[in-house]
Amino acid sequence: MRRLPIFLVLDVSESMIGENLDRLQEGLGTIVATLRTNPSALDSVYMSAIAFAGVARTLVDLQELALFRAPRLPVGSGTALGAALDHAMNEIDRQVIHPGPHSKGDWAPILYLFTDGKPTDAIEAARERWQRRYAPHAAMVAVAIGRYADQAALRSLTEHVAVFDDRVPGGFEVFVRWVTDSVTVQSQRLGESGGGRVSLAKLDSRAMAMAGTAGAIEACADPDCVVLAGRCQNSRRPYLIKYERESVPIQLEGLALNANGFRIAGAFPLTEEYFDWSGASPSAGSISTADLTGVAPCPHCGNRVTIAQCGCGKLLCASGPGEATCPWCEAGVLFEGGGTDFDVDRRLG
Repeated sequence: MRRLPIFLVLDVSESMIGENLDRLQEGLGTIVATLRTNPSALDSVYMSAIAFAGVARTLVDLQELALFRAPRLPVGSGTALGAALDHAMNEIDRQVIHPGPHSKGDWAPILYLFTDGKPTDAIEAARERWQRRYAPHAAMVAVAIGRYADQAALRSLTEHVAVFDDRVPGGFEVFVRWVTDSVTVQSQRLGESGGGRVSLAKLDSRAMAMAGTAGAIEACADPDCVVLAGRCQNSRRPYLIKYERESVPIQLEGLALNANGFRIAGAFPLTEEYFDWSGASPSAGSISTADLTGVAPCPHCGNRVTIAQCGCGKLLCASGPGEATCPWCEAGVLFEGGGTDFDVDRRLG
């Protein structure tokens, strides 16, 4: 039987860390388990998982649904969408069986691209390559997760862009069900007249909608969140501190204004694997601590300060004023009490 190749292209950038990444991890298992209950999907669907942050890599090669296991998702700095597209196209070349003199080959492959951020690399060359060489014989379905995802970038790649509102209670279950139903519908319609087009399930308007028209695209750090990287002073293990944009209305001499800043979303433990997924240039410049509101304890040891800065410019945790050893450069540091703001290195998000 001919295979239906499904490539899951998953954003594992810093902006995903927290509930979205946890839910995506759980949702992958649900998608696979549910698809296995459908005979047409079980007979035809082959799945592969690709992850991208600052770099893109294959987590699971294309394999039959019965053997596919949802991989553990890593975390890295950056949203290298261009690199992810190039990698996915290379994987189509490597893993999909193309038609030949004695074989029809696989059915047209489908890429399901999930992202919650904005590209931090250039996507023009990858987009042109996709549209010229792959789009006539493959399909792409993009899902913008949350209100900060770059819908314009996704619309420039494919007409099939669904927007998922991650703030809706129970919305993630709606999202997972839609992906599962869409893959199932496609597997059931193989061989039908006009079957070269991708078939999608009906969107549940409570949590999902189709994206609007495309607009301008600019590669940059995610402007809607601030991510900082530090190391635990005690365990020396890395962690991320994530802040999300908030707009606070203020009144000034009869004028209504909005003061923009960033509020704490949490601190999250990492492993050294994070740096392998972050690419060569994960820094996005600096930001003043005056623009950051709220604190979160070290996720490794519980120290109440997670934005203590060594002379080397790196962040570490601290219990308060006093001496410490920087886990990045091994230098001795003396922290004094005080509320002076300072600039810190911002990651790409």
